[in-house]
Amino acid sequence: MKEISVYDIEGFNIGHEEDLAAATGCSVIICPKGGIAGVDVRGGAPGTRETDLLDPVNLVQKIHSIVLAGGSAFGLDASSGVMKYLEERDIGFDVSVTKVPIVSSAVLFDLGIGSFKIRPDSSMGYNACLNSERKIKYKDGNIGAGAGATIGKIAGAEYSMKGGLGTFALQVGDLKIGSLTAVNCLGDVYENGKIIGGALSADKKSFIDTEKIMIEKYDSKKNLFSGNTTIGVVITNAKLNKSEAKKIASMAHNGYGRAIRPAHTMFDGDTIFVISTCETDCDLSTLGSLASKVIEKSVINGVKNADSLCGFASYKELGTVLNIFKVSV
Repeated sequence: MKEISVYDIEGFNIGHEEDLAAATGCSVIICPKGGIAGVDVRGGAPGTRETDLLDPVNLVQKIHSIVLAGGSAFGLDASSGVMKYLEERDIGFDVSVTKVPIVSSAVLFDLGIGSFKIRPDSSMGYNACLNSERKIKYKDGNIGAGAGATIGKIAGAEYSMKGGLGTFALQVGDLKIGSLTAVNCLGDVYENGKIIGGALSADKKSFIDTEKIMIEKYDSKKNLFSGNTTIGVVITNAKLNKSEAKKIASMAHNGYGRAIRPAHTMFDGDTIFVISTCETDCDLSTLGSLASKVIEKSVINGVKNADSLCGFASYKELGTVLNIFKVSV
């Protein structure tokens, strides 16, 4: 098993477009020949598009793109630009008079950072597609859907940190599997059992531990809808049908559970897609284990590689100064 770049998995074109002044953006994963896909939505506040057709009982077997975007529900508009790009290239589900591109999407809430008046739209989605043609190996962090991502919201925006978009990929023999995840969670992010990003203490020299605060205030029904949701895509060349793709998406959520605490809250719209070019045999349970691993690592990479933005401090900024964070007790 070796680590590879997610951008080196054949059969996919990946592009990003962002507006860092407005702190928002979108990420596009295109599968020109179509890919078998599945999805699992676990959070209580999702924003999605074309997820019902991924149900194994429904007609369409392959999709052509997955879009991750900021902008909350407004950001779903980025998918229309992706559809335009694909139709221009004769990519889509053949309906005789034309080909209809099948584009699934999930969005995160980033309206509280930068400018809420600027959201991913059709032109941003189209430009992300054009960028995918350049075959760039982007650096993780404040790119695409991770541009306006923040983490650790339990004490309010003032004590939150910058999240970002992370990637991670592995190769085992002929099998390749990787992920892209935009980390914008209510909770804290962990690596090896230690918090590396999340809700800060008043002096911003330690973490307050989101789970601890929530348990202590178990009887407080506070509205925490201040900008959450982690969204991700697992891409692979494993042979899958739609039912198996959905199962892998479900197993991949274990990666959220390992890296984000708490995950899947009522104030997050946590969603994971899986899409495959279906070229390599692989045991389903093994693939699910690898999917959870690449998701976990991509979450961590998204936080560790983000830069401070719009007053939200990053791991790179605070971690360098303090070396190791401590959890407040």
